[in-house]
Amino acid sequence: MGKTPAAAKRGIPFKTNFKEWYPFIVEAAELVDKRYPIKGMDVWRPYGWKTMRLIDNLTHREMERTNHEELNFPLLIPEDLLSKENRLVSLLKLAREKGVDPSELRMDEEKGGFAKEVYWVKHAGETELDNPMFLRPTSETAMYTMFPLWIRSHADLPLKTYQIVNTFRYETKQTRSFIRVREIHFFEAHTAHVDEASATYQINEDLEIVENLMNELKLPVLISKRPEWDTFPGAWYTIAIDVIMPDGRTLQVASVHHYRDQWAKAFDIKYEDELGKQRFVHQTTYGMSERLLGAIVGTHGDDKGLIMPPSVAPIQVIVIPIMPKKDNKVLETSQKLLSDLKNSGIRVKLDDRDIRPGQKYYDWEIKGVPLRIEIGPRDLANSSVMLANRFGEKSSYSIDKIIDTVRQELESMGDQMLKNSKEHFKNSIKKLPNFNSQGNLLEFEEPIDNSSVYEIAFDGTDAQSELLEKSTGLSFLGDSTTPYKEQRTCVISGKLTNRKVFLSKTY
Repeated sequence: MGKTPAAAKRGIPFKTNFKEWYPFIVEAAELVDKRYPIKGMDVWRPYGWKTMRLIDNLTHREMERTNHEELNFPLLIPEDLLSKENRLVSLLKLAREKGVDPSELRMDEEKGGFAKEVYWVKHAGETELDNPMFLRPTSETAMYTMFPLWIRSHADLPLKTYQIVNTFRYETKQTRSFIRVREIHFFEAHTAHVDEASATYQINEDLEIVENLMNELKLPVLISKRPEWDTFPGAWYTIAIDVIMPDGRTLQVASVHHYRDQWAKAFDIKYEDELGKQRFVHQTTYGMSERLLGAIVGTHGDDKGLIMPPSVAPIQVIVIPIMPKKDNKVLETSQKLLSDLKNSGIRVKLDDRDIRPGQKYYDWEIKGVPLRIEIGPRDLANSSVMLANRFGEKSSYSIDKIIDTVRQELESMGDQMLKNSKEHFKNSIKKLPNFNSQGNLLEFEEPIDNSSVYEIAFDGTDAQSELLEKSTGLSFLGDSTTPYKEQRTCVISGKLTNRKVFLSKTY
């Protein structure tokens, strides 16, 4: 099948060639410009930045609903705090490996630490700094230095904070806009609680927030508790949220960590309980990044360009006057329609450029504008407009009822996007082929498909999960938060289990 005229005109690769399609689209749709002279640090263009800010607005709304308070920490963190974090993470990692409680080990037992790839600031002007600083890769150390100053009593808890800031990590792998970058637009929520149960309640609230956000973005997701070896060493456990991209790889777009009181003990974050006893708080974190936008681009786009979810589309409706000749009445009606839609809270733009209508269609298709309204002399004569959605469906509607019609069509557009993404999601998950053991590997009766996610019943050991990873070449994502309702047979051990586990190629 040949390309559509729009795709052919703009040289858009087929989406089936996702490796080429994705970088082409993010620049052709004017989300970012990758020509900035630092690799992995793209320039946000207005259309992309507006989209990201609309995603942030959804996050702000959920934070307000759940009584989180926004704050903003400095970008620079002193070196001694990184050393403190490294010692803590090393301690927790070593305790996990030895199967002992961290309290049985000394903080300085292992000096190697959890090496973060950070950007250093070692000079102020021409003066070499006695205590070098680094650009934040995340904010645990910075925030937890301040938490003891804010938390004194049980009345100060729970403390629920968040910020949306830029973080910096020296990513040595191949960079890819939104998916793997060195300057990251990052959301992070940090909370402190009276005990483990209260912190666990917060984790469940975070997962409810995830559900609400992903529904707005029309992104079905895998939610899984990461295996112990893939859990952040500073966490008791990690729950990750993954989107299945068009090439079958999973993209982690968010994560939630339960820290128990491990960080509190390292940073001396205590509170006085109702009986006057000093206790350590229990903490959680919840993080997301601009990967959400990468997931939107990849999941919803097609061979013509982006398809923006109405909730975060910078332009929900584009109004295009069709004027074979200068027609003031058509233009006046278009401008009134623009004003009416704006006043009703719809994000709308008028395209009155002196170019052919077909060129305008191509421009807004590639940007993924959900709805297009066309107004010409014939439409005016019938007191109607022509309305086309981004899927190419087109109908005539009464201009008197256009605001209600637009709202209905935007909702319908979102419903169709969710239906399409769920279909891709469902079709991407497969059953693991049958296999036989051959030495230290498993031999499968059918080739492993790297563009698929495999769902299995699994109740084996870490060694057996490692065997699965080596034999398939896929990553072990961990236990689904929605286990099987009825027990199934573990693919390795043969034991009955409710555990549902996913394997995939990952970004």
